[in-house]
Amino acid sequence: MPIADTIHPAQHTVQPVNARVATPRRLLMCRPSHFDVTYSINPWMHPEKPCDGGRAVAQWEQLYELYTSLGHSVEVIDPIPGLPDMVFAANGATVVDGKVLGARFRHAERTAEGPAYLNWFEKQGFQETLWPEYINEGEGDYLVVGRRILAGTGFRTDPRSHAEAQEFFGLPVTGLTLVNPNHYHLDTALSVLSDTEIMYYPEAFSKGSQSVLRAMFPDAILARHEDAAVFGLNAFSDGYNVLLPQAATNLIARLKNRGFNPIGVELSELLKAGGSVKCCTLELR
Repeated sequence: MPIADTIHPAQHTVQPVNARVATPRRLLMCRPSHFDVTYSINPWMHPEKPCDGGRAVAQWEQLYELYTSLGHSVEVIDPIPGLPDMVFAANGATVVDGKVLGARFRHAERTAEGPAYLNWFEKQGFQETLWPEYINEGEGDYLVVGRRILAGTGFRTDPRSHAEAQEFFGLPVTGLTLVNPNHYHLDTALSVLSDTEIMYYPEAFSKGSQSVLRAMFPDAILARHEDAAVFGLNAFSDGYNVLLPQAATNLIARLKNRGFNPIGVELSELLKAGGSVKCCTLELR
């Protein structure tokens, strides 16, 4: 298992309001041209309920245009017929320092997405890529905070993959155990706001993992049930602007109080498959 290095809470202080600066990011997205809910691999998916593909595309396009209007560079991978969840680009890989750790999915329905994404990176000229030995679902369960990686497990990602990621990236990896099936990926229960700040939903984690998060991030924003239930933590931050589901009203208010600029986004159609802002967004570091 990865090392558990000494935690220094004093290093994780809340930044002054006037210190918030938006940093342009390079992002990867996938248009939901083939989006549908035809199977169920999480509690949000109900194949018996209709989906509106046109509405899913329109909502995705609004997110895409919002990113570009904020100064971010957005690249798009071609969607593949028969892979309706490929829109959730965050699951496709983890990219740090130009290194690409491929994703290996737990459920057969999504297995082909891993090679598709890794092939895209290789064609784009990324030199250091790794096809993983153990199951990991990309940035669904790997979230980068400064020079550390928080790594989820419990439902999808194999805990053995945490050591694999640490060895590949050369960064400390801290494992966190998820215990609530509604929050099966780390990015549904925790969001990175800056290099030292996060927000999360405590009840999604085991008692031990809650203690680790309290020690590492004593000033974190703690989400309420009603915000976690609308995927409010499935958010993207550039250090100042925080894009998150518009229904997460309490989180929006608390982010404003911390000096962030929260921007509510409507992705209700994609939520039918258990995804929102962060799920649609893979950062190419």
